[in-house]
Amino acid sequence: MRKLGMYMAFFGLFAIVLNFFDRVPTILMWIYNWGEGVAWGIKIGLIVVGAVLFFMGNAEKEPEELPQANEESE
Repeated sequence: MRKLGMYMAFFGLFAIVLNFFDRVPTILMWIYNWGEGVAWGIKIGLIVVGAVLFFMGNAEKEPEELPQANEESE
C-alpha cells in the first residue's frame, strides 16, 4: 500500500506542477473532460488519498510490542 500511495501522491503533484507549464500527463488527460474545477479536485484527491495510503502502509510495518509475563525462577 505504501508504494501505491507514493505513486498516487507523485502523480497528483506532477499533474499540478505540469499544469502550470500547460503540459498534462497523458495518463491524467481524461480528468479535464469535466472541467478545470473537477480536475483540480481529482488532483488534490490523488495527493490526499496517496498520503493516507503511504502513512497507513508505514504503520502496518511497525512491530507490535507484546507484554511479557514476569517469570520468577527459583
